[in-house]
Amino acid sequence: MNNLITLAAAAILTCSTVQAQTMIGKSNIKLERDLMTPEALWAMGRIGGVTTSPDGKKIAYQVGYYSVKENKGHQILYVSDSNGKNKIQLTQDAKSESDVAWIENGKSLAFLRDGQIWKMDADGKNRKQLSNSKIAIEGFRFSPDGKKVLLIMSIPYYGSIKKNPSDLPLASGRVVTDLNYRHWDHYVETIAHPFVAELKNDKITEGIDILKGEPYESPLAPFGGIEQFAWSPDSKNVAYTCRKKEGVDYAISTDADIYLYNIESGKTINLCKPADYKAPKVDPTKSLKDQTVNHQNGDFNVGYDINPKFSPDGNYIAWQSMERDGYESDRNRLCIYNIKKGTKKYVTETFDSNVDDYCWANNSKTLYFIGVWEATTMVYQTNLNGEIKQLTDGWYDYGSIQTLGNTNMLIATRHSISHPDDIYLIKPSDKAKKSAVTQITNENKHILDQMQMGKVSQRWVETTDGKKELVWIILPPHFDENKKYPTLLFCEGGPQSPVSQFWSYRWNFQIMAAQGYIVVAPNRRGLPGFGQAWNEEVSGDWTGQCMNDYLSAIDDAAKLPYVDKDRLGCVGASFGGFSVYYLAGHHNKRFKAFIAHDGAFNLESMYTDTEEDWFSNWEYEDAYWKKNRSKNAEKTYTQSPHLYVDKWDTPILCIHGEKDFRINYNQGMGAFKAARMKGIPAELLLYPDENHWVLKPQNGILWQRTFFEWLDKWLKK
Repeated sequence: MNNLITLAAAAILTCSTVQAQTMIGKSNIKLERDLMTPEALWAMGRIGGVTTSPDGKKIAYQVGYYSVKENKGHQILYVSDSNGKNKIQLTQDAKSESDVAWIENGKSLAFLRDGQIWKMDADGKNRKQLSNSKIAIEGFRFSPDGKKVLLIMSIPYYGSIKKNPSDLPLASGRVVTDLNYRHWDHYVETIAHPFVAELKNDKITEGIDILKGEPYESPLAPFGGIEQFAWSPDSKNVAYTCRKKEGVDYAISTDADIYLYNIESGKTINLCKPADYKAPKVDPTKSLKDQTVNHQNGDFNVGYDINPKFSPDGNYIAWQSMERDGYESDRNRLCIYNIKKGTKKYVTETFDSNVDDYCWANNSKTLYFIGVWEATTMVYQTNLNGEIKQLTDGWYDYGSIQTLGNTNMLIATRHSISHPDDIYLIKPSDKAKKSAVTQITNENKHILDQMQMGKVSQRWVETTDGKKELVWIILPPHFDENKKYPTLLFCEGGPQSPVSQFWSYRWNFQIMAAQGYIVVAPNRRGLPGFGQAWNEEVSGDWTGQCMNDYLSAIDDAAKLPYVDKDRLGCVGASFGGFSVYYLAGHHNKRFKAFIAHDGAFNLESMYTDTEEDWFSNWEYEDAYWKKNRSKNAEKTYTQSPHLYVDKWDTPILCIHGEKDFRINYNQGMGAFKAARMKGIPAELLLYPDENHWVLKPQNGILWQRTFFEWLDKWLKK
């Protein structure tokens, strides 16, 4: 899945908002050695949402802390000056508090607590509950005039699952009538809707469902939140994101649109399509690549359109836009809609990669965005004419961006392979080549100061087709160039998510290096940041050039004097897990150990197992039962990893979550059973309560320990 690592971190933060029974705060862990451990990773504070006061003098932000002993997390709010000084901890008890936002022109802060909206003074005093909703509030956004608030709440939904008879209240069965009956990690028996409520005398009214009677979700599951909504500066309109489809149509399509809802009239218009637009009939068992007409800069768009934001002067709405229906990893462009003229323009066309986040400048003429290029995610600016300038540099990934109130500066989060997220102040410059960047938080300094990080370097490796791929090499701490080290090939998921300067709390390169392994992390074919052609080469060809690119990277690394070519391992998750299963039958004895997490093993089964059918349709192109299926589909199914188990000869660890509905856990169980039936040493780590990731602290510790025990057993004999 696109941006899988980034989207995993967000899910961890979301999962952790469960109420803690005791106050879980900043850890004072003392390390016995100067090496990273699983416990040290879970002791780190994880910076979440950041918001700035209207005058730019203050910031408020969220940090997640975790207790392995209690197996829980706790979300805590802070406020500080925008330079990081005078920090105050706002959360003072065991209840999680999140989604902090400035209201009343910067006088107060609103936040979520126990599913309700509260407010407090900017110093944390005079707390007061504003809402008393019977349904938990999942997100909110106050109107600019402060008189209204948009609420996200989930309502009952029986579109694909029948409601059980009232005289059978204990029945656990579900009668399923259509697709999209379960999604990601849950059965679809509720959907999120946006409500517009009023704020009167510090009380939030019940609110009006602006999608009342419509069986569609907004924001989009599974990861959408309040970023998919925007108030107009005059507080008269709400722009929202919605994919107005159900059942099979929902399962095969990524066609989400931006809608404009008028508060006074209650009328809604679609900004992405004309009123008379009718979706064409399509074959649900075939890729949408050639079935629909995709329009760019035309009357309508049929891909993902998400995350609207009004310009400060109210003349424009911007949003992130993908062109093609059914392609979840299409290039995310920045679209500008002229409200008066009703015209659209794409202003990042010369940036051959994704727009991952963006914001308007206060002058309504400039936009700032972040995007990956050559394995780092930087900050850029563009104007309404599409003239782009890079503002930052270095081996980092910027993770979010927003203006610092009414100033000309920016606030961003940033991380790297060697450093978790912190908050940074950016001062764009028209004259200087690059902007001034200042770090204003140092959340985990007390832990990082106790650690020795491994050196990170970059190699450009020649591929089998004569091109160059960028490969990150991470060396162990206290590296000795005279020694030979066991080495791991890291296989990325997605399949189209970058191997950039990402920081992960599970797939962490530095913890692998700290255990005495060299890490080889290639940006193989099918990853963004090297142009759209490079990014798209994986679709329909999962076992082709991208697999050759993996092997080119590890063969190049094996020639380094400090790499032990007789102690190589191969690890990966999701598409990376698929890669491991495939390479297990095609590695020509290069590797001595494999680890696959939540990987696809049997692609025929995967086609009907997964709930997001647009994915398998686009990537495989045809249903497996089609007799006249495309050449790419034929190659996909005939080269599925499960058909090459006869060539497996290497120990393998399979990991899977039973709540993973994207790649069902039968895939991991099947791979494990195949290995054992063939007499190959294998283990299966199965989580009944985890989805595509591992979100609970003790499960995370078990994951890390099992991971390294397996590698040590086969690579450190």
